[in-house]
Amino acid sequence: MFVCSCFGVTDQQIKEHAAAGACTPRQIASVSKAGTDCGSCVRTIQGLLGRGGCPRRALVEQGGAALTGTPLSEAA
Repeated sequence: MFVCSCFGVTDQQIKEHAAAGACTPRQIASVSKAGTDCGSCVRTIQGLLGRGGCPRRALVEQGGAALTGTPLSEAA
C-alpha cells in the first residue's frame, strides 16, 4: 500500500527504514522524502512507527542507551 503518494513510498519501505533505525517521521523523511511535500501521510507514518516498534526505541524503553548499549542508569 502506498503511504506517500507524492514520492511513491510504500508501507513496506517505511517498515524497512524503521527496522534500519529511522524511528521518527523526520528520520523517515530524511531517507525517503515521505511526508515532505503535502504532509498528508505523516499521521500514517506515525501510526506505522508506533505499531511496528523501533529497535532503538525498544532499547531505550528497556533501559539501555540506543547508540552505546550502556544502560541509561550508567550513562548519567
